[in-house]
Amino acid sequence: MGARRILVLGGGFAGLWSALSAARQLDQLGVGPEAIEVLLVNRDAFHGLRVRNYEADLSRLRVPLEAVLGPAGVRWLVGDVSAIDLDGHSVHVQTQAGLQILAYDRLVFALGSQLLRPPVPGLVEHGFDVDTYGGASRLAQHLAALAERREDPGRFTAVVVGAGLTGIEAACELPARLRAVQESAGLSGPVRVVLVDHNPTVGSDMGDSARPVIEEALAALGVELRLGVRVDGLDGGSIRFDAGEEIPAQTVLWCAGLRASPLTAGCGVPTDALGRLPVDAVLRVEGLGDVFAAGDSARLALDDGHSTVMSCQHGRPMGRFAGHNAVCDLLGLPLLPLRIDWYTTILDLGPWGALYTEGWDRQVVATGETAKRTKRLINGERIVPPLTGDRAEILAAAAPVIQRPPPVQPQGRQS
Repeated sequence: MGARRILVLGGGFAGLWSALSAARQLDQLGVGPEAIEVLLVNRDAFHGLRVRNYEADLSRLRVPLEAVLGPAGVRWLVGDVSAIDLDGHSVHVQTQAGLQILAYDRLVFALGSQLLRPPVPGLVEHGFDVDTYGGASRLAQHLAALAERREDPGRFTAVVVGAGLTGIEAACELPARLRAVQESAGLSGPVRVVLVDHNPTVGSDMGDSARPVIEEALAALGVELRLGVRVDGLDGGSIRFDAGEEIPAQTVLWCAGLRASPLTAGCGVPTDALGRLPVDAVLRVEGLGDVFAAGDSARLALDDGHSTVMSCQHGRPMGRFAGHNAVCDLLGLPLLPLRIDWYTTILDLGPWGALYTEGWDRQVVATGETAKRTKRLINGERIVPPLTGDRAEILAAAAPVIQRPPPVQPQGRQS
C-alpha cells in the first residue's frame, strides 16, 4: 500500500500555510512522507504576496515555492485545477505534461478568489488590474510606456474603479508612479488620478471614524473622487459613466469586487453570495467529511456574529489550522477549532502614510507615518514566509496559533 496523501489546492496565503502546517504536524508526530505525503498544486512556481500588487516595486512580491516547501519536505506541482471529483477522491490538474488525476485522502481547498469582471464594454481589452502578479506587471509595463506615446489629454490620467481597500491603496500610489514616468523621460505636466465607485462614499464599509482619514489622504495626494456613478465603457483613450461624463484616460485600473474560485461550485454544497464554501470551526467543509477549506474560498462564522473576510489576515491562520486538522483527521486525532477574536485594518495611503483601525467598527488607532511603520512591518516581514531555508524555522512558523495584532503606537504618540 502506497503513501496516503493530503492534497492542498492553491499556493497563496491559505494554501502555502496549509501545506506547511500539515508538514509540521506530521513532523511532530514522527510520520514520514513514505506514510503520508503532502502535495501542493499551484498555477505557477511562486507564492505571491498578492496584497502588495498595488506597489510600484514588484521585485520582492513572489517567493519561489521551492525555497519554502522544499526544506519542509512538501512536494509541489505546477498546474491548473480543472475539476474536483468528490466521489472519486481525486482532482484533475492540467499541467504542461498533460492532464494528471491526483488522488487524495484529505483535500484542502485553498484556491482563493479572483477579480470580478462585469461585462463592461472595453474592460477586457483595455482594463488593467492588480489582482495577480501578471496583472500588476502588465500595469507596470503600461505605465512605463506612457512616456513613449503621443501627447494626449488622457496620457497621464489614471482612473481606478472600485473605492474599496485595494482601489484606495492603488489610487494613493498612482500619482507618484505617473510623475516618476514623466521624470524618467524628462517630461513635465499635470498628472490626474480619479477614484470611482458606485457607492456614495469612499471606503463604504470603513465606517464614520475612518472615512475622514481616507478622504484627507486622497485630497492631499490630489486624487479626485467620482462617487455614485457606474462605468458604461472604456476604449483605451477614455472612460464613460452612466451620468454622461467622459474622462480622457489611457489607464483604467479595475479593482471592483472579488469572488471565490469558481471551482467551489463543483463541491456540491451551497456557497454564500461571494461563492465561498461554508466551513465549521475546524475548517471542514460542511457536509464533506474529507475536505477542508481555507482562505478566500472559505467562510468561517466567528463567535461575534461576523464571518472571516477575504484577506491574508484571516487566510493565514485558516490555512495553518486547516493543514493541521487535515493531518489529525486522517490519523484519528483530536482537531483544533479556530477562534479569531480580533480584527484590524491597516490601509496603505501611499506617500501620505497609512490608516490603522481596530474592531469591526474600524475605530482609528493610528494614522500617517505611525500607521505606515506598522504597514511596512506587515508587508515586509509579517506576511512573508521564512526565507532562510531552515526547516525548523519554517515548520515553527506554521504552528496552528493565532498571532496577536501587529504593534502600533497610540494615536497620541505618532510622529
